[in-house]
Amino acid sequence: MFLAAKYGQTYSLMMGSHNVIIVNQHSHAKEVLLKKGKIFAGRPRTVTTDVLTRDGKDIAFGDYSPTWRFHRKIVHGALCMFGEGSASIEKIICREAGSLCVILSEAASSGLALDLSPELTRAVTNVICSLCFNSSYRRGDPEFESMLRYSQGIVDTVAKDSLVDIFPWLQVFPSVELRLLKHCVSIRDSLLQKKYDEHKADYSDHVQRDLLDALLRAKRSAENNNTAEIGAESVGLSDDHVLMTVGDIFGAGVETTTTVLKWAVTYLIHHPQVQRRIQEELDSKIGGDRTPQLSDRGSLPYLEATIREVLRIRPVAPLLIPHVALSDTSLGEFTVRKGARVIINLWSLHHDEKEWKNPELFDPGRFLNKEGTGLVIPSPSYLPFGAGVRVCLGEALAKMELFLFLSWILQRFTLTVPAGQPLPSLEGKFGVVLQPARHKVNATPRPGWGGGKAPSC
Repeated sequence: MFLAAKYGQTYSLMMGSHNVIIVNQHSHAKEVLLKKGKIFAGRPRTVTTDVLTRDGKDIAFGDYSPTWRFHRKIVHGALCMFGEGSASIEKIICREAGSLCVILSEAASSGLALDLSPELTRAVTNVICSLCFNSSYRRGDPEFESMLRYSQGIVDTVAKDSLVDIFPWLQVFPSVELRLLKHCVSIRDSLLQKKYDEHKADYSDHVQRDLLDALLRAKRSAENNNTAEIGAESVGLSDDHVLMTVGDIFGAGVETTTTVLKWAVTYLIHHPQVQRRIQEELDSKIGGDRTPQLSDRGSLPYLEATIREVLRIRPVAPLLIPHVALSDTSLGEFTVRKGARVIINLWSLHHDEKEWKNPELFDPGRFLNKEGTGLVIPSPSYLPFGAGVRVCLGEALAKMELFLFLSWILQRFTLTVPAGQPLPSLEGKFGVVLQPARHKVNATPRPGWGGGKAPSC
């Protein structure tokens, strides 16, 4: 933001041999993402993302091409086949929300403060594991602990403009970060390959257990469809593409959603009045006789506004994944050459004083109408999931998880810091996502919600 104040809202700089354009205003961001979305749909090749994605064979970091378009079509079809937004996914999330509430109840009954970071990670991981593999993990499971370690290693090392990405020739020299990334990716790939081999071995066209089955079915259907506009073989779709898709879902689906939940808890502790108002809304609209459901989203506008404000004030990816211009073009009044990299500074968009009143103030009310009964988007600068060709594929799932996890927790518990402890820091740790500092939380059961049994959705 300092450079924007000095050089303007859109400026360019050289990072190694690459011309990089930084966009800090919504009008140019919308031009990149929407108006000229296909022209700016490319992705740069970097050392760390190539290690992560087997040379760009995923959705998030894969370059725009016929293979990528076909790949995304298959993934979208698989999500639809599995029923994204359906009752089955809602039941999976509710089951994990109920298990998380049991853990909070047990900690409260023992008088213990709890670090919610691993518990939220386990809960969200189980949603993704159930979605992808029809399996889940118990607390302390060795495979889950291994997953936690490799996920953190990837977050700490990938796609954050390290020197090896700016100057690729540096990879010939020893690099602690690159060695760590390769080690973590090898652990991830071993797990994914094991699950994939198991699914291929007992795959059936008549039974669809999870998303991996849906991906296999969509891939085989496309390969057998001679009338398809683009055949699987002609664009080189491989098992690696399916594996890297699942890797994407784990990377984006676990780390990002968990991070938003952790930021939400942090801000609710800082703003107990917001927490109380959400609880009052839950009490009046749902009461104590049942648990929240996705169908309640329309009647809980303040909770939804709070989620939107968390996504605004602490965007999970402060810098969107870089785009690449696929041909000579323009951006506003500027000429853009083919191959230029474009980075949208989401942090700047979400904290622009011209668009947001008191942007550093946590205020869910900014997303409500004057009556407080309906949701609004007060500025076109709000782009938490991106937009256009490269919009986040998991947006719908993430919104479902954020709503259900937070509504279940806040219906049952009031969250505070342990007595004598300072409020948690609001400064984040920058990586591929912006992570809050770890801290312990007291979860005090609300009246009528002290039991330890996991409720059902």
